[in-house]
This record gives sequence, structure tokens and C-alpha cells, in this order.
Amino acid sequence: MKAQLAMFGSKPVVRPEHRRLEWPVVTQADKDAVLRALDSRKFTVGAKNEQEISGLEREWAEFCDTRYAVAVNSGTVALELALTALGLQPGDEVIVPALSYVATAMAPLYQLAIPVFVDIDPVTFNIDVTQIEAKITSRTRAIVPVHLGGLPADMDEIRALARKYDLLVVEDAVQAQGGKYRGETAGSMGAASVFSLNVEKSVPTCGEGGLIVTDDENVAERCRSLRILGEDLSTEERLYVSATRGSNLKLSSVLAAFTRSQLARFWEYQDRRDKNIPIFLSRLAALPGIVVPPVPEDRTHMWHMLRFRFDPQAAGLDGVTPGRFRQALRRALLAEGVPLTHYQIIPLPGQPVFQEQNAYGNGYPWSLPGTNPQRYDLADYPVTCQVIEDSLCLRRMHLNPDAGPALDEYAAAFERVWENLDVIARFARALDYAPPWAAVKGYEQKAGVPA
Repeated sequence: MKAQLAMFGSKPVVRPEHRRLEWPVVTQADKDAVLRALDSRKFTVGAKNEQEISGLEREWAEFCDTRYAVAVNSGTVALELALTALGLQPGDEVIVPALSYVATAMAPLYQLAIPVFVDIDPVTFNIDVTQIEAKITSRTRAIVPVHLGGLPADMDEIRALARKYDLLVVEDAVQAQGGKYRGETAGSMGAASVFSLNVEKSVPTCGEGGLIVTDDENVAERCRSLRILGEDLSTEERLYVSATRGSNLKLSSVLAAFTRSQLARFWEYQDRRDKNIPIFLSRLAALPGIVVPPVPEDRTHMWHMLRFRFDPQAAGLDGVTPGRFRQALRRALLAEGVPLTHYQIIPLPGQPVFQEQNAYGNGYPWSLPGTNPQRYDLADYPVTCQVIEDSLCLRRMHLNPDAGPALDEYAAAFERVWENLDVIARFARALDYAPPWAAVKGYEQKAGVPA
């Protein structure tokens, strides 16, 4: 006799202590590192003989197989400064994927550059390299591939296009710390690359932080100056002279010390994730109608985020749409204690900031003289819409290196739900349903997608 679902009164499969796992794991070593920074009384990169920020930069460059790393106060700022240091100009176009965190597409706006969106691959969820060339114009200056969820993008094809059209490649590697693509390290394959140290990342700080990595000394020096109001801190005595425009975007030494401690045991944690997560995924892959994250043979998956697609037809549920199936599954799995989330509810081009095309008033940067008109219509990104419609994500919990027992219970919860797919089907058909992006005001008028 099959067990009743928790959403109808049965005891949940997942025990309370496994519903929210600690991440980041904070050890005594982390606390000692923070105290070391406090005891030094050197809290910013401007402090003479400061050791934590410079130490993190040195260690991160080595971690990424690059010559230089520059620490800043967020991954968003890292991308903004990388584009600035590489010489992006107002009205330039930057190609970005239609599915990512909004910072990927927001960063070009700080240089009055214009994001141009490309649909994603339905399997890897990264930018679809077969569609990039059609979006390249005389104003295109850069491509920003995102290694979404921890799986590196198709960098050989992207770099071939960049060489053909003389474009910059700036890797958004914030979710793929330590990843490998055909033997190359994530972050080492662009003119510059960026990372986030947000508390949810695989190598976090205790708050926010970011890094730019590059092999170009001039780019590194430019980023160092941009983060501190255009100053040059290499002089023996700080002169407080600004040679160029900049801002105050420095990373605290306390945050740097915490990250250095986390980085020191990153590979130990990753090794345990590489054991825990494939076992979990193999159990889910055995259930009809679940598509688990793929791992191509030529690259590693760093498991930052696990995105699952749900196919009601493959599950044997006729007459149930993917969106309703996903929504019903989320209700059932949350009730069982599986902390699934709906990461990103709308493709980036559907975000109001891009729909309105008025970041700075007067329509700037889209209204700058000579710019190409941009059509940000969700109908142009069918794969991104479909993936958002039919998928859910597991975030953060699985990064804990001791997540094995919790993942075992999550898998058991999936298995219980799949034993009750007939119930799920009836529930799904009865749902009041609208696409996830229906929460965005005016989407149906502006984005050309029916309700």
C-alpha cells in the first residue's frame, strides 16, 4: 500500500533538521581567521602592509590559473569593473544569456552599454552558442558567457566567435568556482573573468564580495584603481590623488580573511559533494519524467545549483501541462520537506528594467545616437521560457559536505511523490495556473506572451 502524501496529512519524509542545512559551514578556523584580521587593525586595501586582501588575491589567482586577481565588494561590481577596464564604451552591445542572475545583464548598463540577449541551451542551461552569431552587429563589443549552476559554458565555440569578430570574452564564473572545461579552469578563459563571494556561493565570504581575474596587467591595474576612486595605491605613501573616475568598491579584510579560510578547504568539500550529489541524482534520474543536470565528459560540474526539469508526458500524465506539473510537484515536495525553489521567474529580457529601456532617464542607454533598436520580447526566447516553466532548483542545502543523509531523504521524498503521480495529476489539472512571469506587471502586453 503506497504512503499518503504529506500535503494531505501524512508525516513528511524529510526530517526537520534536514530541511534547512547550514551553509556556509563556519568552523573554528574561520573564526580564527576573522579574529586575525581584527587583531591586525588593517581593515581595507588602503592600509599599509595589509595582508588578508592581498593574500586572498594571490591565492585566488593561483586557484584560477591566472596571473592577477582583484578583490572588490560584490560579484556585480566585479563584472562592472571588468567591462570598464576592458574599455567598453557607451552604446556598445554586450551579448548575454537570457537566463542568469540579473547582475549579468545589469553590469553593462553602468558603462551605458546595451545588453543583447541570446536564448539558452535546453540541456546545459548555458547560452546557446548556435544563436550567438545572429545577434552580432557592428556595435557588438563583448560576450559574457555564464557558467550557470556550476557547469562551464561552451567556451571553445564562444572564443572562436570572439576571434572571428574581434570581441572580448568576459566569463561570468560566479557559480562555477573551481570548474574545469577541457582542462582549463573556469575564470582563465576570458580577457577577464569575475567571481562572487556571496554567502550562497561554493567559496563564500560572510556576506558579500567579488573578484576579477585576468592575465592582463593593465586590466588588473585599472580594476585596482577603479575600486578606490581612481587612486594608485602602489606609492610608498598614499597621495589621495585620483587619476581617473572610480568609486569606493573595496573588500573588507575581515571578509577576505573568512574567504581565505573557506578556500583552504574548498577541495575537501567539493570531493564530498562529488560523492553525495551523483548518488542523489541517480535516484532521481530513475524516475520517469525527471531530467537531472547533465555532466558532459569534457567538463566538470561544480553543483552550485541543481536544476530539475519535469516532463509530464514522460511521466505518463496525459493532459497535464509542464507548468501545472511543476507547480503541483513543488507543492507536494515542499510538504515532504524538500526545499525546492523557483530560481528566476522570468527571462532576463522580460525584467522591467529592460522592458522599459530607460535606465538613466531619457531612454538611456538605448536612446544614445547610433544604437540599434532592441526588441526584448519573451517570444524570442522560447527555450528560456520553457525551462523556467517546467523546472525547479535545489540551492545551497546540498553544498554542505555532510548533506548525504539529507539528500537521501530528499530522494525518498521524490520517490514517494512519484508513487502518487495519479494524485499529482488530478491536483495539477485542478490548479489555477499562470506562467511564473505573470507576477511581473504588464508582462503580457510588453513581452508578447499570452497569459
